[in-house]
Amino acid sequence: MLGDLHCHTKLSDGSLGLEELIMLAKNRGVETIAITDHDCLAGTVRGKIIGKRYGVNVIPGVEISAFDTERNRKVHMLAYLCDSPDRLEGLCKRISLARRRAGQYMTLRASKKYPITPEFVLKCATGSTNLYKQHIMRALMEAGFATEIYGDLYKSLFTPGGSNYIGLDIKYPDAKEVLEEIHEAGGIAVLAHCGAYNNYELLEELIELGLDGVEVWHPRHSEEDVQRLLKIADKHGLVRTGGSDFHGFYNDKPRSIGECGVDEEIIDELLSYKSKKKRQEKKAAAGE
Repeated sequence: MLGDLHCHTKLSDGSLGLEELIMLAKNRGVETIAITDHDCLAGTVRGKIIGKRYGVNVIPGVEISAFDTERNRKVHMLAYLCDSPDRLEGLCKRISLARRRAGQYMTLRASKKYPITPEFVLKCATGSTNLYKQHIMRALMEAGFATEIYGDLYKSLFTPGGSNYIGLDIKYPDAKEVLEEIHEAGGIAVLAHCGAYNNYELLEELIELGLDGVEVWHPRHSEEDVQRLLKIADKHGLVRTGGSDFHGFYNDKPRSIGECGVDEEIIDELLSYKSKKKRQEKKAAAGE
């Protein structure tokens, strides 16, 4: 059984709708996927329903944007299988509002430099619950100012310090607060692509606070990252996850769903984690 535990849809910054994503997974022989849209839980229920129709097991999840305040670095936290996902709605709405304001600001600045309108950018973001840099670039491509999303124009507009910079920093919640919120929602908290963001020091701190797992397999992880994370997971008994971080048309490099996939053992590890943890807690309580 091949699984992909990190996928995005049009609801955030992916290019495929829920059904399109699930159909692609089916055609690619990926039997289990996790829908982990950025700061958005809107597709979890419908995703499971559509998944049953196509014979694809859909695990509900969300990727929450956070920040390592001490080291001034971005952090992404994956939350899987929340018992009370509504408890994360407030956090997700707060982050989404900040992202939307930043998106509107960047759109206005882009429209002053190029003959695109905010309405045109919003059209490129149709179906998404928010406004992302990729949508601005899609509008610029449609208008003929670029032939790729992550090329020279993207770097010029979104690299801090450049003369054409239109970006705006978004204030995300601290990663430790996000970890606590995920646990309050009864979810499994997994640190995403730790190697790509160099979050190793934070990883050790989060483990002390009860982090449940770490994303080991990711397209931006080197073999050295994979081996290092496997050792950390083994040492601390963490859930190991992996996935393609699929965004469709908005991928930074060509890759399809299922790349960096995981096998049945890893999927079972995630699905059985809560029951295993409860058994361990009961055993520890009985010993006391």
